[in-house]
Amino acid sequence: MSDKFFFKGRQDARQHHTAYGGFQTNASQKSGSRKFPLTLVVTSEARKQEIQTQVAEAGLHANITVDTSDGAVESITELTAILNKGATVTTAKGPSRNDPCSCGSGLKFKKCCG
Repeated sequence: MSDKFFFKGRQDARQHHTAYGGFQTNASQKSGSRKFPLTLVVTSEARKQEIQTQVAEAGLHANITVDTSDGAVESITELTAILNKGATVTTAKGPSRNDPCSCGSGLKFKKCCG
């Protein structure tokens, strides 16, 4: 045959967003929920009771295991990260230019103190 180019359709330059892991499709994996519980390791039964009360007060779910072997290390970093999460900082809105001035002069803020 001749060396003709046969059209096979348009090649899409954009790849699928989940093919290479560039986009997290399971973003709703909230740790501490019933479906994704925290995994915590403690070294004694008394400490397990303390951690269970902290988890219950925070309204979380956790799998707590007791490791009593020599050289065992306590692992509760997931819990401390959730409990020490900072709250949203909000600030009071300042006066806009056309609001009455807060000094009591009766003028607009832009003519008095602004």
